Amino acid sequence: MRSARAVAAALIVVLATSLTAAAQDWPARPVRFIVSFPAGGSTDVAARVVAEHLSRTFGQQVVVENKSGANGNLGIEAVAKSAPDGYSILISTDSVSSNPHVYKMNIDPLKDLVPVIQFSRQPIALAAHPSLGVNTLADVTALAKQQPGLRFATGSGVGAPQAMTVLWYAKMVGIVMEQVPYRGGGQAINDLIAGHIKLGSLGTTPLVPHYKAGTLKLLAQSMQTRSPTIPDVPTYQEAGMKGLVVDQWIGMFVPAGTPPAIAARLNTEVGKALRDDKVRTSFIEQAQDPVGGTPEQFVKLVREDYDKYERLVRELNIKPN
Repeated sequence: MRSARAVAAALIVVLATSLTAAAQDWPARPVRFIVSFPAGGSTDVAARVVAEHLSRTFGQQVVVENKSGANGNLGIEAVAKSAPDGYSILISTDSVSSNPHVYKMNIDPLKDLVPVIQFSRQPIALAAHPSLGVNTLADVTALAKQQPGLRFATGSGVGAPQAMTVLWYAKMVGIVMEQVPYRGGGQAINDLIAGHIKLGSLGTTPLVPHYKAGTLKLLAQSMQTRSPTIPDVPTYQEAGMKGLVVDQWIGMFVPAGTPPAIAARLNTEVGKALRDDKVRTSFIEQAQDPVGGTPEQFVKLVREDYDKYERLVRELNIKPN
Protein backbone atom coordinates (compact mmCIF):
# COMPACT_ATOMS: atom_id res chain seq x y z
CA MET A 1 0.00 0.00 0.00
CA ARG A 2 2.82 2.39 0.92
CA SER A 3 4.58 1.51 -2.32
CA ALA A 4 1.43 2.25 -4.35
CA ARG A 5 1.00 5.59 -2.62
CA ALA A 6 4.63 6.46 -3.29
CA VAL A 7 4.22 5.62 -6.97
CA ALA A 8 1.02 7.71 -7.18
CA ALA A 9 2.74 10.64 -5.47
CA ALA A 10 5.68 10.38 -7.86
CA LEU A 11 3.32 10.32 -10.86
CA ILE A 12 1.60 13.47 -9.59
CA VAL A 13 4.94 15.24 -9.29
CA VAL A 14 5.96 14.13 -12.78
CA LEU A 15 2.63 15.26 -14.23
CA ALA A 16 2.81 18.65 -12.51
CA THR A 17 6.38 19.12 -13.73
CA SER A 18 5.45 18.20 -17.30
CA LEU A 19 2.45 20.56 -17.27
CA THR A 20 4.62 23.41 -15.99
CA ALA A 21 7.20 22.74 -18.69
CA ALA A 22 4.48 22.63 -21.35
CA ALA A 23 3.12 25.97 -20.14
CA GLN A 24 6.58 27.53 -20.27
CA ASP A 25 7.02 26.38 -23.88
CA TRP A 26 3.54 27.51 -24.89
CA PRO A 27 2.72 28.52 -27.57
CA ALA A 28 4.98 26.44 -29.77
CA ARG A 29 2.60 26.50 -32.74
CA PRO A 30 -0.38 28.54 -34.00
CA VAL A 31 -3.27 29.12 -31.59
CA ARG A 32 -6.93 28.94 -32.61
CA PHE A 33 -9.53 31.43 -31.44
CA ILE A 34 -12.87 29.67 -31.89
CA VAL A 35 -15.50 32.41 -32.29
CA SER A 36 -18.98 31.10 -31.59
CA PHE A 37 -20.72 33.52 -33.97
CA PRO A 38 -20.26 34.39 -37.68
CA ALA A 39 -17.96 37.02 -39.14
CA GLY A 40 -19.08 40.62 -39.04
CA GLY A 41 -20.64 40.74 -35.59
CA SER A 42 -19.38 42.06 -32.25
CA THR A 43 -17.71 38.83 -31.14
CA ASP A 44 -15.83 38.32 -34.38
CA VAL A 45 -14.57 41.91 -34.45
CA ALA A 46 -13.30 41.75 -30.85
CA ALA A 47 -11.59 38.40 -31.43
CA ARG A 48 -9.73 39.63 -34.51
CA VAL A 49 -8.45 42.77 -32.80
CA VAL A 50 -7.02 40.76 -29.88
CA ALA A 51 -5.74 37.96 -32.14
CA GLU A 52 -3.70 40.42 -34.21
CA HIS A 53 -2.08 41.85 -31.08
CA LEU A 54 -1.31 38.42 -29.56
CA SER A 55 0.18 37.14 -32.81
CA ARG A 56 2.89 39.76 -32.43
CA THR A 57 3.29 39.14 -28.70
CA PHE A 58 3.54 35.35 -28.94
CA GLY A 59 5.54 35.16 -32.17
CA GLN A 60 2.97 32.58 -33.25
CA GLN A 61 -0.06 33.16 -35.42
CA VAL A 62 -3.40 33.40 -33.62
CA VAL A 63 -5.98 32.20 -36.13
CA VAL A 64 -9.65 33.18 -35.85
CA GLU A 65 -12.07 30.41 -36.78
CA ASN A 66 -15.81 31.14 -36.87
CA LYS A 67 -17.79 28.13 -35.68
CA SER A 68 -21.36 29.34 -35.44
CA GLY A 69 -24.72 27.66 -35.00
CA ALA A 70 -27.28 26.87 -32.28
CA ASN A 71 -26.82 30.34 -30.79
CA GLY A 72 -23.11 29.78 -30.31
CA ASN A 73 -23.39 26.27 -28.89
CA LEU A 74 -21.42 24.63 -31.69
CA GLY A 75 -18.37 26.74 -30.93
CA ILE A 76 -18.86 26.57 -27.17
CA GLU A 77 -19.09 22.78 -27.17
CA ALA A 78 -16.21 22.37 -29.64
CA VAL A 79 -13.81 24.17 -27.30
CA ALA A 80 -15.16 22.50 -24.16
CA LYS A 81 -14.42 19.10 -25.75
CA SER A 82 -11.03 20.03 -27.19
CA ALA A 83 -7.64 19.15 -25.73
CA PRO A 84 -6.85 21.38 -22.71
CA ASP A 85 -3.49 22.43 -24.09
CA GLY A 86 -4.01 26.14 -24.76
CA TYR A 87 -4.31 25.81 -28.53
CA SER A 88 -8.12 25.93 -28.81
CA ILE A 89 -9.57 29.00 -27.10
CA LEU A 90 -13.19 30.13 -27.03
CA ILE A 91 -14.22 33.72 -27.68
CA SER A 92 -17.91 34.04 -26.91
CA THR A 93 -20.65 36.20 -25.45
CA ASP A 94 -22.98 35.99 -22.49
CA SER A 95 -24.65 33.16 -24.39
CA VAL A 96 -22.30 30.98 -22.30
CA SER A 97 -24.43 32.00 -19.31
CA SER A 98 -27.85 32.05 -20.99
CA ASN A 99 -27.78 29.02 -23.31
CA PRO A 100 -27.92 26.30 -20.63
CA HIS A 101 -31.39 27.57 -19.67
CA VAL A 102 -32.75 27.56 -23.21
CA TYR A 103 -30.94 24.84 -25.15
CA LYS A 104 -30.11 21.22 -24.56
CA MET A 105 -26.33 21.29 -24.33
CA ASN A 106 -23.90 18.39 -24.40
CA ILE A 107 -21.61 20.10 -21.93
CA ASP A 108 -21.90 22.20 -18.77
CA PRO A 109 -20.24 25.57 -19.50
CA LEU A 110 -19.74 26.31 -15.81
CA LYS A 111 -17.82 23.05 -15.30
CA ASP A 112 -16.27 22.35 -18.69
CA LEU A 113 -14.93 25.84 -19.44
CA VAL A 114 -12.62 28.11 -17.46
CA PRO A 115 -13.26 31.88 -17.75
CA VAL A 116 -9.97 33.67 -18.48
CA ILE A 117 -10.77 37.33 -19.03
CA GLN A 118 -13.54 39.66 -20.14
CA PHE A 119 -12.77 41.46 -23.40
CA SER A 120 -15.51 44.06 -23.51
CA ARG A 121 -19.02 45.14 -22.69
CA GLN A 122 -21.61 46.93 -24.79
CA PRO A 123 -25.30 47.71 -24.64
CA ILE A 124 -27.95 45.87 -26.57
CA ALA A 125 -29.71 48.54 -28.60
CA LEU A 126 -33.19 48.57 -30.10
CA ALA A 127 -32.86 49.83 -33.68
CA ALA A 128 -35.58 50.84 -36.14
CA HIS A 129 -35.63 51.25 -39.90
CA PRO A 130 -36.76 54.83 -40.72
CA SER A 131 -39.69 53.50 -42.73
CA LEU A 132 -41.26 52.10 -39.55
CA GLY A 133 -42.06 55.66 -38.51
CA VAL A 134 -41.06 55.40 -34.83
CA ASN A 135 -38.73 57.71 -32.93
CA THR A 136 -39.01 56.57 -29.32
CA LEU A 137 -39.64 53.44 -27.28
CA ALA A 138 -43.10 54.84 -26.50
CA ASP A 139 -43.80 54.90 -30.25
CA VAL A 140 -42.87 51.21 -30.48
CA THR A 141 -45.21 50.44 -27.58
CA ALA A 142 -48.09 52.23 -29.30
CA LEU A 143 -47.37 50.51 -32.62
CA ALA A 144 -47.16 47.06 -31.03
CA LYS A 145 -50.53 47.59 -29.39
CA GLN A 146 -51.95 48.21 -32.86
CA GLN A 147 -49.95 45.36 -34.40
CA PRO A 148 -49.59 42.51 -31.86
CA GLY A 149 -46.68 40.26 -32.72
CA LEU A 150 -44.53 43.09 -34.08
CA ARG A 151 -41.34 41.38 -35.28
CA PHE A 152 -37.77 42.20 -34.28
CA ALA A 153 -34.47 40.75 -35.48
CA THR A 154 -31.68 39.47 -33.26
CA GLY A 155 -28.15 38.43 -34.14
CA SER A 156 -28.50 35.39 -31.91
CA GLY A 157 -30.89 32.54 -31.29
CA VAL A 158 -34.15 32.03 -29.47
CA GLY A 159 -34.00 33.10 -25.84
CA ALA A 160 -30.63 34.85 -26.14
CA PRO A 161 -30.04 38.06 -24.14
CA GLN A 162 -30.74 40.21 -27.21
CA ALA A 163 -34.21 38.66 -27.31
CA MET A 164 -34.69 38.66 -23.54
CA THR A 165 -34.12 42.41 -23.47
CA VAL A 166 -37.02 43.11 -25.83
CA LEU A 167 -39.28 40.44 -24.32
CA TRP A 168 -38.59 41.88 -20.87
CA TYR A 169 -39.58 45.36 -22.10
CA ALA A 170 -42.65 43.91 -23.86
CA LYS A 171 -43.82 42.21 -20.67
CA MET A 172 -43.39 45.41 -18.68
CA VAL A 173 -45.61 47.44 -21.03
CA GLY A 174 -48.08 44.69 -21.88
CA ILE A 175 -47.38 44.09 -25.57
CA VAL A 176 -46.55 41.03 -27.67
CA MET A 177 -43.45 41.00 -29.88
CA GLU A 178 -42.01 38.22 -32.01
CA GLN A 179 -38.31 37.41 -32.33
CA VAL A 180 -36.75 36.67 -35.73
CA PRO A 181 -33.38 35.05 -34.90
CA TYR A 182 -30.36 35.28 -37.20
CA ARG A 183 -27.06 33.39 -36.92
CA GLY A 184 -25.12 36.60 -36.25
CA GLY A 185 -25.27 40.38 -36.09
CA GLY A 186 -23.77 40.76 -39.57
CA GLN A 187 -26.63 38.79 -41.11
CA ALA A 188 -29.33 40.55 -39.09
CA ILE A 189 -28.05 44.01 -39.96
CA ASN A 190 -28.26 43.32 -43.70
CA ASP A 191 -32.00 42.62 -43.54
CA LEU A 192 -32.56 45.51 -41.15
CA ILE A 193 -30.82 48.00 -43.42
CA ALA A 194 -32.74 46.68 -46.42
CA GLY A 195 -36.00 47.13 -44.55
CA HIS A 196 -36.96 43.45 -44.82
CA ILE A 197 -37.47 43.61 -41.07
CA LYS A 198 -38.06 46.96 -39.39
CA LEU A 199 -36.81 46.44 -35.81
CA GLY A 200 -33.64 44.88 -34.45
CA SER A 201 -32.24 44.16 -30.99
CA LEU A 202 -28.49 43.85 -31.41
CA GLY A 203 -25.14 44.60 -29.84
CA THR A 204 -24.04 48.07 -30.85
CA THR A 205 -21.00 47.09 -32.98
CA PRO A 206 -22.91 46.41 -36.24
CA LEU A 207 -25.48 49.15 -35.55
CA VAL A 208 -23.42 52.26 -34.84
CA PRO A 209 -22.03 52.90 -38.38
CA HIS A 210 -25.56 52.85 -39.79
CA TYR A 211 -26.88 54.97 -36.93
CA LYS A 212 -24.21 57.59 -37.56
CA ALA A 213 -25.02 57.48 -41.28
CA GLY A 214 -28.70 58.11 -40.52
CA THR A 215 -29.91 54.86 -42.08
CA LEU A 216 -31.07 53.45 -38.72
CA LYS A 217 -32.61 54.97 -35.61
CA LEU A 218 -31.55 53.79 -32.15
CA LEU A 219 -34.40 54.00 -29.66
CA ALA A 220 -33.00 52.51 -26.43
CA GLN A 221 -29.88 50.91 -24.99
CA SER A 222 -29.73 48.32 -22.25
CA MET A 223 -26.88 49.20 -19.87
CA GLN A 224 -27.22 50.96 -16.53
CA THR A 225 -25.86 54.18 -17.99
CA ARG A 226 -25.54 55.47 -21.53
CA SER A 227 -22.62 54.17 -23.56
CA PRO A 228 -20.19 56.98 -24.49
CA THR A 229 -20.40 55.73 -28.08
CA ILE A 230 -24.12 56.59 -28.30
CA PRO A 231 -24.59 59.24 -25.58
CA ASP A 232 -27.78 60.64 -27.10
CA VAL A 233 -29.65 57.31 -26.98
CA PRO A 234 -31.68 56.83 -23.76
CA THR A 235 -31.41 53.71 -21.67
CA TYR A 236 -34.44 51.46 -21.25
CA GLN A 237 -34.57 52.65 -17.64
CA GLU A 238 -34.66 56.28 -18.73
CA ALA A 239 -37.53 55.34 -21.03
CA GLY A 240 -39.48 54.09 -18.02
CA MET A 241 -38.42 50.42 -17.86
CA LYS A 242 -37.19 50.40 -14.27
CA GLY A 243 -34.65 47.66 -13.54
CA LEU A 244 -34.22 46.62 -17.17
CA VAL A 245 -30.43 46.38 -17.40
CA VAL A 246 -28.52 43.95 -19.62
CA ASP A 247 -24.82 44.16 -20.48
CA GLN A 248 -23.73 42.14 -23.49
CA TRP A 249 -20.19 40.98 -22.79
CA ILE A 250 -17.53 39.17 -24.77
CA GLY A 251 -14.83 37.09 -23.14
CA MET A 252 -12.25 34.33 -23.39
CA PHE A 253 -12.57 30.75 -22.10
CA VAL A 254 -10.32 27.67 -22.17
CA PRO A 255 -11.27 24.01 -21.64
CA ALA A 256 -11.29 22.74 -18.08
CA GLY A 257 -7.98 21.08 -17.32
CA THR A 258 -5.90 23.67 -19.17
CA PRO A 259 -2.65 24.24 -17.23
CA PRO A 260 -3.20 27.21 -14.90
CA ALA A 261 0.06 28.76 -16.10
CA ILE A 262 -1.31 28.98 -19.65
CA ALA A 263 -4.59 30.49 -18.48
CA ALA A 264 -2.65 32.96 -16.33
CA ARG A 265 -0.43 33.98 -19.24
CA LEU A 266 -3.47 34.47 -21.47
CA ASN A 267 -5.05 36.71 -18.84
CA THR A 268 -1.86 38.74 -18.51
CA GLU A 269 -1.25 39.19 -22.24
CA VAL A 270 -4.88 39.93 -23.13
CA GLY A 271 -4.98 42.40 -20.24
CA LYS A 272 -1.97 44.17 -21.70
CA ALA A 273 -3.62 44.18 -25.13
CA LEU A 274 -6.77 45.79 -23.73
CA ARG A 275 -4.64 48.57 -22.24
CA ASP A 276 -2.84 49.17 -25.55
CA ASP A 277 -3.92 52.47 -27.12
CA LYS A 278 -4.36 50.99 -30.59
CA VAL A 279 -6.43 48.06 -29.33
CA ARG A 280 -8.55 50.29 -27.09
CA THR A 281 -9.22 52.63 -29.99
CA SER A 282 -10.26 49.70 -32.19
CA PHE A 283 -12.72 48.49 -29.55
CA ILE A 284 -14.17 51.94 -28.92
CA GLU A 285 -14.59 52.58 -32.64
CA GLN A 286 -16.62 49.37 -32.75
CA ALA A 287 -18.85 50.63 -29.90
CA GLN A 288 -17.36 48.25 -27.33
CA ASP A 289 -15.93 49.28 -23.97
CA PRO A 290 -12.69 47.31 -23.29
CA VAL A 291 -12.71 45.78 -19.80
CA GLY A 292 -10.01 43.25 -18.85
CA GLY A 293 -9.66 42.36 -15.18
CA THR A 294 -8.84 39.21 -13.25
CA PRO A 295 -10.10 35.67 -13.90
CA GLU A 296 -11.93 35.84 -10.58
CA GLN A 297 -13.86 38.92 -11.68
CA PHE A 298 -14.88 37.23 -14.91
CA VAL A 299 -15.89 34.02 -13.10
CA LYS A 300 -18.15 36.12 -10.86
CA LEU A 301 -19.77 37.85 -13.85
CA VAL A 302 -20.39 34.57 -15.70
CA ARG A 303 -22.00 33.04 -12.61
CA GLU A 304 -24.14 36.08 -11.82
CA ASP A 305 -25.45 36.25 -15.37
CA TYR A 306 -26.10 32.50 -15.33
CA ASP A 307 -28.42 33.05 -12.36
CA LYS A 308 -29.96 36.19 -13.89
CA TYR A 309 -30.80 34.51 -17.18
CA GLU A 310 -32.21 31.47 -15.41
CA ARG A 311 -34.66 33.83 -13.69
CA LEU A 312 -35.53 35.71 -16.89
CA VAL A 313 -36.15 32.52 -18.89
CA ARG A 314 -38.62 31.47 -16.22
CA GLU A 315 -40.29 34.88 -15.79
CA LEU A 316 -40.57 35.54 -19.54
CA ASN A 317 -41.86 32.01 -20.15
CA ILE A 318 -39.18 31.30 -22.77
CA LYS A 319 -39.53 27.71 -23.89
CA PRO A 320 -36.31 25.66 -23.96
CA ASN A 321 -35.33 24.23 -27.36
